[in-house]
Amino acid sequence: MIISRQEKWFQYANYTLLLVIGLGALFPFLYIVSVSLTPTSVVDRYGGFLIFPRQITFAAYQQVFTNSAIPRSLLNSLFITGAGTLLSLLVTAVMGFGLAKQGVPGRSVYLFLVVFTILFSGGIIPTYLVVKDVGLLNSLWSLIIPTLINPFNLLIFKTFFQQLPKELEDAAVIDGSSELGIFVRITLPLSVAVLLTIGLFYAVFYWNVYFHAILYLTDAERYPLQVALRQLLMQPDPTVLDMSSDYEVPAETMKMAGVVVSTLPIVLAYPFVQKYFMKGATLGAVKG
Repeated sequence: MIISRQEKWFQYANYTLLLVIGLGALFPFLYIVSVSLTPTSVVDRYGGFLIFPRQITFAAYQQVFTNSAIPRSLLNSLFITGAGTLLSLLVTAVMGFGLAKQGVPGRSVYLFLVVFTILFSGGIIPTYLVVKDVGLLNSLWSLIIPTLINPFNLLIFKTFFQQLPKELEDAAVIDGSSELGIFVRITLPLSVAVLLTIGLFYAVFYWNVYFHAILYLTDAERYPLQVALRQLLMQPDPTVLDMSSDYEVPAETMKMAGVVVSTLPIVLAYPFVQKYFMKGATLGAVKG
């Protein structure tokens, strides 16, 4: 295929623009990582502005994992993210499988209620009262159960399940398979892309939970990582001395290290589901 000169210039301009946007998105991460890995004296020498570390030290990370609430809150966030993602995927997939059946009694009512929750919510105070009355206050489960199902993700599951060949289900019924058997042995194996994509959505949501945590939790021992990170970022600026090295670790360097610790798990998880991401996000959104 012959490409005209105008198309070539358009491609060059497009690639240049994408490169600039990519570098602009990458720059804050480079800055945060560089400051967290650089000794105090070097950071001060460059006025606190570094794109690449001139000298590497892990003193800030040592302070984060020894003299802060980050390790405990990291375990809380791992539990919230793991349990929340698994339960949300299970409940959302099961409900989406049921709503994909045309003959389910009350299906239109359930669909209306799902769409209604997208447009309207109960509000902060009623939701808080419900969480309080069921005894979930000051519990990690208060950050999981009230947000167990995302209606948008539910509609994606429903639409995807409706697109699966009906002949597969009919063949399973002829072989004597139950609805549970069809769901486990046929539907789920064909839904790996959607499961991983929606699982990533849920994992990012639970990992970044903040507002619900400060609303429902009163015990600092149960704070997730984002709340502990906020406390670290909002603390005063006295210098913290690292007794195991010759470097002084200022509060600003600890803050950058805390941001890296809170961001790194999701960044590391994304490449494993990247090849399924676009496929899973579009498969369930073709038809309504």
